[in-house]
Amino acid sequence: MAAATPSLLLIHGAWHGAWCWEQAFAPYLRDQGLRVHSLDLPGHGRPGPARIGWPAIADYVDAVEARLQALEGPVVVAGHSMGGFITQKLMERRPPQLAGAVLMAAATPRGVLGVVGHLVRTRPVDFVLANLRLDLYHLVRRPELSGAMFYSPELPAAEVEQHWQQLSNESYRAFLDMLGLAAPRPARADPALPKLVLGGERDLIFPPAIVERTAAAYGTQARIYPRMGHNLMQDIGWEQVATDLAEWLRSLGSCEEAPRRSP
Repeated sequence: MAAATPSLLLIHGAWHGAWCWEQAFAPYLRDQGLRVHSLDLPGHGRPGPARIGWPAIADYVDAVEARLQALEGPVVVAGHSMGGFITQKLMERRPPQLAGAVLMAAATPRGVLGVVGHLVRTRPVDFVLANLRLDLYHLVRRPELSGAMFYSPELPAAEVEQHWQQLSNESYRAFLDMLGLAAPRPARADPALPKLVLGGERDLIFPPAIVERTAAAYGTQARIYPRMGHNLMQDIGWEQVATDLAEWLRSLGSCEEAPRRSP
C-alpha cells in the first residue's frame, strides 16, 4: 500500500449500522492492506424496532465529520444509500481531510421521491401506515420485506434473515430531510474532488437510471454492477465491488500528497 493512499470511512444507510460493512466488506478491504473505518450513525447499532429519536440529516453529517476529523491524513468517505446522501452533504462542507467521495446506491441530490413513488405503487398500505405512525421500521418488519428492498433474488433466504436481524429503526426526521428539506447541492461540492458512483442493476430503490443521473450531477459516470440489488456491500457479487473500490482508492495515492484545504 502506498504511503499516501487515503484511508476509507464507510457510512451506512437507513435501518443499517456499521455491521453491514463489518460482516465481510470492510475485513476484505483490510486484508488488502487498506486502512478502513466504519461507524454507527446516531441512534443506530441497536437491532430491533425501538425508535431511535428524531435526529436530522445534519446530525448524521456532524457525526461523520467528527469521525473524519479524528482520523489521520486524507480520508475517502464512502456512503451507501442514505449514507450517500450524508456524504453529499459532507461534500458541501469541504472538510480539509476529505480526499474523495464514493456514492454507493446513493440517495440522489433530488432526494427520495423516487423511492416514495415505488412504495406507493408496490406497498401502498404499508407506506401509509409507516407515515401515520411515524415509524419507518414498519417497512422492514419482516425478512422478506427487507429482502425485496435490499437484495437480488439469488441471495439465500438464510442470509437475508441474518442481515434482517441486525436492522434498526430509522429517524422519520431524516426521512423528511431526504424528501427535500435538506437536498444536496452538487454545485457546492469541490469539482476537483475525486468521485466514484456505483449502483446495482437490480436496485429497486435507486435504479440504474437514477444512479446515472446522480453521477452526471457530479460530473462523472456511474458504474453499474449486473444482477446486484441495493446492498452492494452484502449482495451476491460484493467482492467485485470491494475490489474495484480498493483499486480506485489506491489510484488516488499519487494525487493525495497532502490533505485538501477549504477555499
